[in-house]
Amino acid sequence: MPTRIADRLAAARRRVVGRESERALFRTALLAPELPFCVLSVFGPGGVGKTTLLHAYATICTELGVACAALSGLELEPTPEGFRAALVLAGFDAGATGRQVILLDSYETIQPLEGWLRATLIPELPGETLVVVAGRKPVASGWRSDPDWQGLVRVLPLRNLSPDESREFLERSGIPEGLHASLLASTHGYPLALTLSRDMFEQQGAAAFQGTEPSPDLVQGLIERFLDDTPTPLHRAALEATALLRVTTEPVLGRLLELEDSETRPLFDWLSSLSLMEPALPGVAPHPIARDALLADLRWRNPDRWTHLHRRARSYYGERLAEASDREQQRLLWDYVFLHRDNPVIQSAFTWQDAGAYADSARPDDGALLASWVEKHEGTLAATRFRHWWGHPALSTAVFRGGEGNAPLGFLCWLELDKVLPVDRKQDPVVDRALAFLETSAPLRPGETALYFRFWMAGDTYHAVSPIQSLVMVNAVRQYLITPRLAYSFFPIRDPERWEPVFAYAESPRCHAAESDADGFTQGIFAHDWRVQPVAQWLHVLGEKEVAGTAVKTRPKPSETYLVLSKPEFEVALRNALKFLDRPEALTDSPLLRSRIVVERARGVEAPSRERASVLQSLIRETTTGLQGHPKRARGYYALLHTYLRPAATQERAAELLDLPFSTYRRHLAEGIALLTETLWLQEIGEALK
Repeated sequence: MPTRIADRLAAARRRVVGRESERALFRTALLAPELPFCVLSVFGPGGVGKTTLLHAYATICTELGVACAALSGLELEPTPEGFRAALVLAGFDAGATGRQVILLDSYETIQPLEGWLRATLIPELPGETLVVVAGRKPVASGWRSDPDWQGLVRVLPLRNLSPDESREFLERSGIPEGLHASLLASTHGYPLALTLSRDMFEQQGAAAFQGTEPSPDLVQGLIERFLDDTPTPLHRAALEATALLRVTTEPVLGRLLELEDSETRPLFDWLSSLSLMEPALPGVAPHPIARDALLADLRWRNPDRWTHLHRRARSYYGERLAEASDREQQRLLWDYVFLHRDNPVIQSAFTWQDAGAYADSARPDDGALLASWVEKHEGTLAATRFRHWWGHPALSTAVFRGGEGNAPLGFLCWLELDKVLPVDRKQDPVVDRALAFLETSAPLRPGETALYFRFWMAGDTYHAVSPIQSLVMVNAVRQYLITPRLAYSFFPIRDPERWEPVFAYAESPRCHAAESDADGFTQGIFAHDWRVQPVAQWLHVLGEKEVAGTAVKTRPKPSETYLVLSKPEFEVALRNALKFLDRPEALTDSPLLRSRIVVERARGVEAPSRERASVLQSLIRETTTGLQGHPKRARGYYALLHTYLRPAATQERAAELLDLPFSTYRRHLAEGIALLTETLWLQEIGEALK
């Protein structure tokens, strides 16, 4: 019978090099009358061979006739329901009485489930089940410190291959013995580096290693040589793109390289086949050591290319964020922030360490715990005010859950200030102070709102830089993106002097006038006027700071910002613009040229005033024309048409053309101006005329 591909894969896995003691431990456990442990935690850095070892374990299960269900944390939804569904799909039989094995790869990607696995799922499994988890870190100390689990968990660190094992790997790869010494010296037995050596040899033969000197860097020299030997410049560009991105998918790769789908797919498949790439839901990512080397090489050799890729990535994520679902938005925001990971300001305020938590909606029974955290970190007065807001229609809360039983690890509460009542202001002077600032310095227009992130913290580390704190920051940005008609935001934080450079970088200066000591202490308040610098412009400015390599505050000049007009000011400006509609050069001083509806249709606030005047002229004409299709608005349209769009010599002549008494004409004209004003005003504040 013809050999199946699966048979060839199995044969390749039986030829695994080294790991004799690790395989013996597993085999002995399966053959024992009673399992000596129930959980085997295999851990080591990326590229050390954890996945290869799990493949070897699966082969042993086949040889011994033991049922085996293999899962990857990268391919399942990190929820209890998602995990159970994946387990069933992998063939695990919860009702079986014989010995079974569960192999769980990429364990670090499902850290939020660790507490649930230990407390709920694994204790429910049949007693003859052995669970093997492989990740970059061992299982949490709770597994080993809990007396009930002691003796049931075995921790197995993976190390580099020994010199003899490394030499065997090179021999099996067909690499001539004359090259072994230099490769052993440069790879130090690191499986990823050895695999890269094999890939290079398969592509270039022995010539790939001519002149290679032992390097103190474990992998970088090999990766640099690998870059030189990519099949085409397009393949090299694809590798460079992966170094910039947190996760590379086919769509983002196609966008960065400006390729059609038919061109992108084979390139993505090639990337996925490389040993320096790792699966990363929902795509692939280079091994961290490979990423660093790829990015350093690109920025040194072709900084303009790096800037171009950075801008295209920002453009892609910006478009996707606008249309993504809630869950996808969370992932895309991490992707977006990842573009700034090398900035020293961001590094000081953000950690990429896995939080082991996920964002969830608040539940009624969360209130008591969260209030106790507020009291612990901020005192009795703050806790009293937290209890006032809990359950209030103006308050929204995101709770970050993980660890034991998916318990709360931190939270973020924000208020929509337009929903705050006078009685609430008396109960919370801190919020009252912010509202007083808005009323005197930046009044909200009808339909607008402001966000105040009233309470936020990690339960144990409060406002200190931590994985939970970083989750808070990302979720705050998400609110900026999804809150309709957002005009202003206030973000409070302890130790404002330490955080001031960070918020200055984020275009959110300190707002002393909104600060209060009513809680018994003063937090720095950092604010942003989203009418002056909307989200799209804000993201653009931050991205340009990154590519410019600057960490300084670069707020635009007053003449280069949006103008926040009140409705009466807007009405006056529009009436004046109508008078000069046929003379765009006379519109260059109109306040409407810095309104949102004009700037967003032009090339931004930096566009020449004559260009924006032309945009304003077109906008008024198009909006007026749009009124004629509605029966109740048609008479206003015709009055505007003969007064401003195709003006008669006088208003009296316009009335004659419409066959109307002059007083009726004037009433119709007032109706038309009111309709035009209301239509444009609602566009200005982000609504639509019904």
